[in-house]
Amino acid sequence: MALQISATNPEHPALLLELPWQLPLEQWPEEYLVPLPRGISRHVVRYARAGDEVIAVKELAERPALREYQLLRDLDRLAIPAVDALAVVTGRSDAAGEALEPVLVTRHLGGSQPYRSIFETTLRPATMHRLMDALAVLLVRLHLAGFAWGDCSLSNTLFRRDAGAYAAYLVDAETGELHPRLSEGQRDYDLDLARVNISGELLDLEASGALHPSVDPVEFGTEICARYRSLWQELTRTSVYPAGKYHYIERRIRRLNDLGFDVAEMQIEHASNGDTVTFVPKVVDAGHHQRQLLRLTGLDAEENQARRLLNDLESWMATQDDYAPGDPLGARPEVLAHRWVREVFRPTVRAVPVELRGAMDPAEIYHELLEHRWFLSERAQHDIGLDTAVEDYIVNILPKVRASLQPTAD
Repeated sequence: MALQISATNPEHPALLLELPWQLPLEQWPEEYLVPLPRGISRHVVRYARAGDEVIAVKELAERPALREYQLLRDLDRLAIPAVDALAVVTGRSDAAGEALEPVLVTRHLGGSQPYRSIFETTLRPATMHRLMDALAVLLVRLHLAGFAWGDCSLSNTLFRRDAGAYAAYLVDAETGELHPRLSEGQRDYDLDLARVNISGELLDLEASGALHPSVDPVEFGTEICARYRSLWQELTRTSVYPAGKYHYIERRIRRLNDLGFDVAEMQIEHASNGDTVTFVPKVVDAGHHQRQLLRLTGLDAEENQARRLLNDLESWMATQDDYAPGDPLGARPEVLAHRWVREVFRPTVRAVPVELRGAMDPAEIYHELLEHRWFLSERAQHDIGLDTAVEDYIVNILPKVRASLQPTAD
């Protein structure tokens, strides 16, 4: 059977043809590989370079490869945080004509780390809580979209820094199923698997000495259940308000926005006696601040990064002479936002040398600079300004941050 490459982009097959598909992944020469940390997988996985892109290549049977490829494309269509599926390569054979397993090719998620890489230095419990928060949000988003993961675990997740928190991305969709809607039993099954898997992974870390002594693996495995249920309840619960108190509905929507979710569709019903109003969010979409930042500035960022950048943008706009909310003669918010990008955001990020940024993206760099400015200003008891914060950050902070993000080989 001839080599076949099914790809999402016309450019990818030409780039992928240069890779040594006639060799099992375990035998690929170092010249093709990129030394990035890998998580635990039941399949052989390697990072390689295809043109200007870093790709993850996973060997598995043809049917699950094609199935996972389609599921990842479905998740991309639903705007769920997951790795991008690029191609499936089938019809592989070695020099002797023996068949080799097909491979699934995904794009490497820049700036991400598997959990074992994060645990190379013993994490404080507070950081562990942030990881559980990120994983709970990912699982809720999957369930809202009707996706049953079937194997939620730390090993099947990649984490990216997100303005002091983490954002979680699904890596392995092999066991997943997409439905119009999940039953409570399907959700509970996924959640129980997550609890068992996470507890087991943390017990392994404890046995290797990589877990903080105050962290109880079983307790942290159970914690994701509580965090998931709390968020699910807030996003889906039915509210009953006194008739005429429509600002209560607006307050509920604002609370969902603060959590990073938009209400795309809602159901509002008046009681037969007219005394009460029932409000049910029917469709809830994540990424409220991401969409708002993208609309105003064209910048694409993680949710917490977007929230932080929007706060800085609003503070900056308030200092502009032509900022006049509600005044038709004042500058439109989109105009001011693009001016902020041009005059504040980009010059600040560019002040940090590219070779010193490591794996951090521009939004995370800007967040770090804002945090450092706040810290120095508190210490000095006055605003030290962004330029001074950038200079001090480059000299005193960035080398340590870069060292903590530096990729290492297995």
